[in-house]
Amino acid sequence: MQTWNREQQEIIDTIDQNTEIILNVLHEIHSNPELGNREFKATALLQKTLADAGFTVTPNFAGIETAFIAQKGSGANPKIAYLCEYDALPEIGHACGHNVIAATSLAAGIGLASVIDRVGGTVYVIGTPAEETQGAKVAMVDQQLFKDYDAAMMIHAYNHNYRFTNALAVMRFQLAFKGKPSHASGSPWEGINALDAMNLTFAGISAFRQQMKPDWRVHGIITDGGTAPNIIPERTVARFYLRAGLDRELEILFERFKNIVNGAALMTGATAELFDFGARYDCMTNNRPLAERTEKYAVEGLGAGSFDEAPASFGSIDMGNVSGQCPAIHMLIGITEGKEIPLHTPEFREAAISPSAQAETIRMGKALALTGLDVINDEGFRRAVRMEFDHVHQ
Repeated sequence: MQTWNREQQEIIDTIDQNTEIILNVLHEIHSNPELGNREFKATALLQKTLADAGFTVTPNFAGIETAFIAQKGSGANPKIAYLCEYDALPEIGHACGHNVIAATSLAAGIGLASVIDRVGGTVYVIGTPAEETQGAKVAMVDQQLFKDYDAAMMIHAYNHNYRFTNALAVMRFQLAFKGKPSHASGSPWEGINALDAMNLTFAGISAFRQQMKPDWRVHGIITDGGTAPNIIPERTVARFYLRAGLDRELEILFERFKNIVNGAALMTGATAELFDFGARYDCMTNNRPLAERTEKYAVEGLGAGSFDEAPASFGSIDMGNVSGQCPAIHMLIGITEGKEIPLHTPEFREAAISPSAQAETIRMGKALALTGLDVINDEGFRRAVRMEFDHVHQ
């Protein structure tokens, strides 16, 4: 049986005392899904809850309307950040469980804040909108806002417990081909077929798949394929995601992608234009000491199920950018009671307010808060966390 010291017990008791408030946030965000950068209800609720808990709350953090930063403590190091996400998906709402992320980081922040004035340092809860699209964390990292933090932590709801997230780096592009219209039957030879160029691009990508590395991904959709069957398409548009397990390999993949696009343009006579849409997410650098300490508290102290290393396949997250600027973790927490329910499905949306999701929100909020306390109180542990970060990024 785990024996807690004074500060640890106070953190646990504080989160228990605020369980109703924390779970109300979990349910309210879930019941009012909002798309990225439009999360007005969610950010207002989180800001009010944190202000009521004694935090100093600053809205419009990093110049982003639905972002915020809440602070309690001296403002000096050690600095611990818990990151909230609260954007939903179109049509299917919180099928990625961002309501669980927000409520868990809220719990962790409230817990650590209860002892911060006594132990020193500073605890932050940071609202980071639009993870599914624009990635507010990217803008924050670009402004160097995490550079002097000792730890940035969050969990993500999943179908099993994993200590690491091997998220892929991603680039997002809009591709447009411009051709020349003509009557598709009367004088097709007068036209330049932009749809042919787009089809050749997709064919080129399919042919390239045999040479792709196992963690490379290219996937896209055509959003504009022409206006009428009897008109040679003058313009076509598609959107593509390119992903890779290493940031440097994403650059290699991008060069191959551009060669395919240029080849399609050359074969058809169309002109290709590439535009960024959405921010670039870096691959996730998981801090092992932070993750293992959080796992230890969750399993040995708080009764969580066992953790595996990392899932074989995952998407992309803007927490990867944060992990390049300070020690960070993005642990995956099972809320589906062992069922293999994929993210971004109606079934996972329902799991995000299940009794399991509620229990894990409170449990992992405690584990994250206890780890944050160790970063502040234990200089040796704090040094190990920083050494791991420096080693990976040297």
